[in-house]
Amino acid sequence: MLRRVTGLDAGAPTPWWIRRRLLLAGMRSISLAVDVTNYVMLELGHPLHAFDTGSVKGDLVVRRATEGETLTTLDDVERTLDPDDVVIADDTGVVSLAGTMGGATTEISAESADVLLEAAHWDPASISRTARRHKLFSEAAKRFERFTDPQLCEAAVERAAKLLRQYGDGSIQPGRTVVGEPTPMPAVTMPINLPDKVAGVRYERGVTVGRLTQIGCKVSIDTADDGTTLVSAVPPSWRTDLVQPADLVEEVLRLEGYDSIPSELPPAPAGRGLSEAQRRERAVSRSLAEAGYVEVLPFPFVSESVWDDFALPADDERRRTVQIRNPLEADKNRLTTTLLPGLLEMLQRNISRGSRDVSLFHIGQVVLPGDAAGAAPDPGVDGRPDDEQLAALEGAVPHQPRHVAVVLAGRRLRDGWWGKGEQAGWADAIQAARLVAQAARVDLDVEADDRLPWHPGRCARLIADGETVGHAGELHPKVLEALELPARTVAMELDLDALPLREVKPAPSISAFPPVLLDVALVVDAGVPSASVAEALRSGGGELLEDVTLFDLYTGEQVGEGRRSLAYKLRFRADDRTLTVEEATEARDAAVAAVADQFGATLRA
Repeated sequence: MLRRVTGLDAGAPTPWWIRRRLLLAGMRSISLAVDVTNYVMLELGHPLHAFDTGSVKGDLVVRRATEGETLTTLDDVERTLDPDDVVIADDTGVVSLAGTMGGATTEISAESADVLLEAAHWDPASISRTARRHKLFSEAAKRFERFTDPQLCEAAVERAAKLLRQYGDGSIQPGRTVVGEPTPMPAVTMPINLPDKVAGVRYERGVTVGRLTQIGCKVSIDTADDGTTLVSAVPPSWRTDLVQPADLVEEVLRLEGYDSIPSELPPAPAGRGLSEAQRRERAVSRSLAEAGYVEVLPFPFVSESVWDDFALPADDERRRTVQIRNPLEADKNRLTTTLLPGLLEMLQRNISRGSRDVSLFHIGQVVLPGDAAGAAPDPGVDGRPDDEQLAALEGAVPHQPRHVAVVLAGRRLRDGWWGKGEQAGWADAIQAARLVAQAARVDLDVEADDRLPWHPGRCARLIADGETVGHAGELHPKVLEALELPARTVAMELDLDALPLREVKPAPSISAFPPVLLDVALVVDAGVPSASVAEALRSGGGELLEDVTLFDLYTGEQVGEGRRSLAYKLRFRADDRTLTVEEATEARDAAVAAVADQFGATLRA
């Protein structure tokens, strides 16, 4: 909307009462025309802009900026415009950045006697983007990006024109330019007793209609076919947030007072305490804490570049992540598929602040997109979703298993008066996995593996019930270099939900008879894993073999090139009698024979 005022006394002073109110609002007095537009903006909440009519060439048009266009704004800064910016232009080009700041070419000067007042309703999202793009948060932009009442354009222009006529002896020209008209607000219909049902309070008759009328709604009452009394409210132009029955209910309850709503907690049904999965998670957390690990809570958000630091191939499934629409940090806009990025970031932070021996663990969810159906539907809140909508909602939710992960850097045992400490190694990461398995009451098998970001020669695959549930070992040197972490840093990650959930584990059978302890040293190829040799010993030793423990590893000339000697302690025991040396020796020979059959092992002399 445009309104023209001519014959303005350019030297007329701004009345003291206007200047005083502007000063109290933190704005300086400039000239009568500018002060009036600023005052009306503060008075009515709708920004105005004043053009020097003599500087406007041809018609004013509203359009998008073109690529490469520039505008010198009122703050004497030349700005390169974006094609998304909405501008006001005349025949010479852009003269104003719409809803944000005017241009210097049509600025009101001390000699301006012919003024063109402009008021408009701008799209809030567009003004917000423009203000942030140009870092130009003017008083007008702050109001337009939060929504202004479109019905105020006429009142604001007329108020400013009358003030200029009154205090600047201006002449308001007949006629005005009006482009477009405000879109009427749609009516919202709801049962008249809906606020009573939501609040659990029986309000007096007429409360709903009275409160809706109080906020500016035009209210009418009707009766549905089933006899229900309905209230239909047309929201005022300044309340665009009233779009559904829940919004009207909130207004009624707010004005009636939230303190009138009874605070009664529903009775909690009797439960069974923690679930088995929750008990298992607490047992795992307690076990790791008792072993010296410190629990941390890293953010579950990662950037795309972290997978390059991990040296993951382009087709690795861990690169398939879910994107966040409104991330806390612009560069970390993905939900992680593994706990290691967050843990290693916290490890890096601790080391950068002086810590050298650090052991951390975290139990949390990861997000695996898999074959999710896509975006979730919005079923609305007017009723319960049907089975088809529920299936679509569940299908859109990605798989989110709970993982447990640990990282260690520096020494596992510190130096002290008791002697020299011990550097953390890949075996400590595997032992952490065994602690998790023990707390979860499952048996864990370990095999050699090659999986980034672990070192190919010091990586183990963790297996439970024949399924791979995680990996542990020393991280790859190039990964440690990219993340600026100490050499020999180790890590373990295990899918806690993949472990079989066992509510009751059979009690161990304890024999009261003494054991027979025997040692064997087996020479095998260097590539044979010690865990595989131990498993072969167990299968060959039979029921009498109670425990197998590796206590020595030797390589050298005595065993030959490409061979190594593995020494194990074997403990034999029977449940119902005292074993003789002959029985134990026979079981030991059977165990050794099993290793010889599988791996060609020989006893070391």
